Amino acid sequence: MTAPRKRSNSLKLSSMLAGAASLTLAGCDDPSPQASWDPNRGEQVQAFSYKSLAECQVANEVSDEQCATSWAAAQKDDAEKGPRYDARATCEEVYGAGNCVPRSENGQSFFGPLLAGFVIGQMLDGGGGYYRGTGMYRRDDRYGGGYYSTWGGQLGRDYGTGKTVISKTSIDPPDVIRNAPPKVQTRTSVVSRGGFGGGRSYASSSGGFKGGFGG
Repeated sequence: MTAPRKRSNSLKLSSMLAGAASLTLAGCDDPSPQASWDPNRGEQVQAFSYKSLAECQVANEVSDEQCATSWAAAQKDDAEKGPRYDARATCEEVYGAGNCVPRSENGQSFFGPLLAGFVIGQMLDGGGGYYRGTGMYRRDDRYGGGYYSTWGGQLGRDYGTGKTVISKTSIDPPDVIRNAPPKVQTRTSVVSRGGFGGGRSYASSSGGFKGGFGG
């Protein structure tokens, strides 16, 4: 039986996102092909965002089980695919002072932003539906502020319905993005991609694929 809906403690966000899905190939100085993927374009789905697992459970917008599953997915995505920077100062320039911590993987050290919470997207499929969760980070006001998923998509507001929305692919990205290893960013790449985009690049093991978000 569905629990009565309570007033949500979800984060209050703004800005409407729209567009069509985009996965384009382009050549730069690097002779190998590059793929630039914009997670803010594509189908928009209703989203629920929370600062903590407890906040999700109190809101009663999705089941407690879905809250727990989505929170676990957010932690997993953060550990495996979260934004990575070569220096604390570079990470904090994008996410704010005190919001970045040292991490390491396979002998490589880097800095990553702290989770600001997690986001759950209501994914529609053939008239039915399911939910998928991932991590959420807050960008510093110097880079426009706002909340972004682990995969680089910004949460927005559909002013027609008043609901929080996010692109479907920034909750559930294509395999070419999901399976590519994250790349540690430098300040140069951050500036060239306009901040957050510099933190979401991927490179294939062969060096032939690089995907940047929002840049």
